[in-house]
This record gives sequence, C-alpha cells and structure tokens, in this order.
Amino acid sequence: MSLVIDIDQVRREASSLLDSQRRSDLGQYMTPSPIATFMASLFSFNGQAKLLDAGAGVGSLTSAFLDKALQEGTSVDAEAWEIDDILGGYLKNTFDDFIHHGQGKIKASIHASDFIEDATLSIQFDGNNRYTHAILNPPYKKISAHSKHRKLLRMVGIETVNLYTAFVALTVLLMKQGGEVVAIIPRSFCNGSYYRPFRNLILRTCSIRQLHLFESRNQAFRDDAVLQENLIIHLVKGEQQGTVIVSTSCDGKFLDYHQTTFDASAIVKPGDAEQFIHIPTATEQISSPTHCTHTLQDIGLEVCTGAVVDFRMKDYWRDEPSDNTAPLLYPHHFSDGALCWPKPHKKPNALLLTNDVRKWLMPRGHYVLVKRFTAKEERRRLVAYYLPFDALNAEHIGFENHWNIFHIEKHGIDEDTARGIATFLNSTSLDEHFRVFSGHTQVNATDLRNMRYPSRELLRILGQRAKDQPNNQDNIDRLIEELEIA
Repeated sequence: MSLVIDIDQVRREASSLLDSQRRSDLGQYMTPSPIATFMASLFSFNGQAKLLDAGAGVGSLTSAFLDKALQEGTSVDAEAWEIDDILGGYLKNTFDDFIHHGQGKIKASIHASDFIEDATLSIQFDGNNRYTHAILNPPYKKISAHSKHRKLLRMVGIETVNLYTAFVALTVLLMKQGGEVVAIIPRSFCNGSYYRPFRNLILRTCSIRQLHLFESRNQAFRDDAVLQENLIIHLVKGEQQGTVIVSTSCDGKFLDYHQTTFDASAIVKPGDAEQFIHIPTATEQISSPTHCTHTLQDIGLEVCTGAVVDFRMKDYWRDEPSDNTAPLLYPHHFSDGALCWPKPHKKPNALLLTNDVRKWLMPRGHYVLVKRFTAKEERRRLVAYYLPFDALNAEHIGFENHWNIFHIEKHGIDEDTARGIATFLNSTSLDEHFRVFSGHTQVNATDLRNMRYPSRELLRILGQRAKDQPNNQDNIDRLIEELEIA
C-alpha cells in the first residue's frame, strides 16, 4: 500500500489557492514527493515512532514517512504544525487517509499554531524530549533582531537569523536521545559568522549521518520557481560522530544518485573555531592547495566588506565623476578582469565628496576586490580583481557593499602582494577547495578570513611572476602550479 503518489496533485492544488504575499511571508515552499520519499528512506525504524513535522504544509513529508513506516511495520504517532488554514485543511485530509488505511498503526494530531511559540514553551516547562523522528522542510525567512520570535528563541539558548535554522534547532532540542532528524534546508548555514551559533548547537548535540547535495540550484523546488542551493541533512541526537555519507544528485529525481563516505575531519576541520561544515564530493579536492598554511593575520593582511551601502547614500549619487566626487566601484565596473570606469549604468559612478561620505571611503592604493555574490552556475565561485594604485586618479575610493576588500589597516597593499593575492584567489585549485565549504553563492569576509594562504614571500613572488603576464585561467593555473612545484 502506498498513498504518497497522490500527494503531488494535492500539493499543486493547494499551492494554487494560496495568497502569494502570505506565502512569501510564511516562506511556504512544499516538498515534491520524490524528495519526500528519499528523505523518509534515510530513517531507521524499530516498531514505534513519535514523529514531528513542523511547517507540514499538505503533509508531503509526513505522508512519505508514514508510508515508509507502514512498509516497515512501525506504528507512528505523528504530530504536525501548520499555521495556514488552507494547508491545514489539506493536511487533515492526508492524515485521515492514513489513519483510515493504517489498521490502527497511525495516530496523528495537527497544531494550527505558531511552532516557535509552542516549542519554546515546551522546552522551558515540559522538560520531556518526546520525539524519536522529525522530518522537516522548514520555512525560509529572515528573523528580525527585535522580533518576538528572536526573543523566544533566546529564552531557550538559540541564537539564529532565519526561520529554517530556528525550526531545526528547536526540533533538535525536542528530540529524544538517539532521535533522528531529516531536513531539507538551504546550504547557507554551513559557513558564515551569522550561523556559527547554529552550527555549534547541532555539532554539539548531534552527529551528522548524511548530507545530500543537489547539483542544480533550481530543480529541487522547480514547481515553485525557487532559486536556492538546498541540501538534505540527516542528524542523530546524542550519537557520537562517525563517518559521514555525502551523496549527490542533479535534481530531485535522484536518477544519478551517488554517495561517498568521508571521515568527520573532512567535514568539520579539527580546531576550526568557526566550525564551518565542508561538503566534499568524490570529484572535489578536500585538502588545501600546497603552501596554504598561513592565516591572513600571519601575512599581515585584512579583509572587510565594502562600506558603501548605496541606497543609504542616494542623496550623494552622481552619474558622472567631477572634481568634487570620489569614484564608486561596483562589480559591474570590471569586465574580463579589467576595470571599466566610469560606465553607463542605472547605478552611480561616483559619490559627492562631503564629510558624511568621506568616512565610508578608503584612500587610493593597490587593493584586491572579491565579488560577494556569484551565480552557482558561474565557472568560478571566487572571483577576484586587482585594482592598481594608478587605475583611478582620485585620492579616495568608494567600494560598494557587494565587494570584499583585501587591505592593510584600511589602506592599500604593496603591488606584488596584491597581484599575488589576486592570482592565488583566481586559481582553479583554490576555487575547487573553496566550493567544498562555501555552500551558498555569497562569499563572506569571514570565509576569506578562515582560509589559509601562502606566505607573504610566496605571494610576492607570485605577484612578480604574474606582472605583465596574460590574465587568463590557463596562465593563472600555470603560475600556481609552478609555485607549488618550486
């Protein structure tokens, strides 16, 4: 018996009835049945299960779990949260079908209430970790620093910035020892400082049993046109961390499914204070390029995010530069590695020089700029540009917020080091290594600080060799290879 095959029709019908604005507000993106079935297949079953599904929608995930449990001869008491009335109606019908056909093995209840409110209350006053299994596709939406949700989460020791990590964190706290959590969530939690407390929580309380990557960013939730790099994570509460299965498929059909087992040290580097979660695959390098043994502090460099948030300085925008303006650089001002400024664009080319503006600028110098955002389909995740001292005839320069800037105490770097850093960052070997732990398409300054670099001396040698050489990928990789052989 299988009831899962009809759930996609239910999901599409329910989706068509939802108000688009409310759907966006609640982060409602429901799971296709092939993904739900795969997620349910990851669980262990031992006769009895107490299931949690928070943000259950029409029941795509729970129905896949119940279907698998019945095949395994397991009785299930399912508890689901769904705050939307329309989805809640469909969810009740899904549960009723399973209760009717489950021959007494299925019990289910629905909470039409706020999961964060209910969960934080239960954690504080109930004291019972009552769930053996949890299957989740939590909502994806930022949490305001001063919101009620943020305050409730802090009351149970959870510090996070998005609903999806809040739901997973609360679920982990509600699980019994040995309880299993399988969730499909954005990959953005794997690195970056904002998600460090969340990583610390799950790594402290759980083992990671499996991570599954979708190689195509727009296929997992294709019906909802969601462009987000997602993964499926399988956690076991209280289990000692062992090896980790890393699996991949192009999309949610799993036709090209492949898995490899890695030591835990390949996933979270021992001694890493940030606890970045690296996700190597069979075709990727998991070790740093040769000679990368130095921190930024070791080599005397710093990196920061561009200080100019343009919409906050709209009164000072200027389309064309003049004597009383400073250049404002965006990523679109670079093409094929070369600066093209000023450039006709909807964004400004300069900022009016006033006392309010000057504090956001940096003095003229040699800098290395790294794009903060790239499309997953772009050939490189790390895209760096060398900005020479003489590229702009201006005393001060504005770097827009979509940049990361390598500098020394907010000033420029010597030319050879700057050229060397840019060449190193644009190498294929580093980019392959970077993709292992950089889960999202944003490159954070924290990510760049957490990397290891060649020594200052080697960077200068690399910069000297790169000078007057063609700035193409083959040449960059040749220079890196020669440096590693030397």
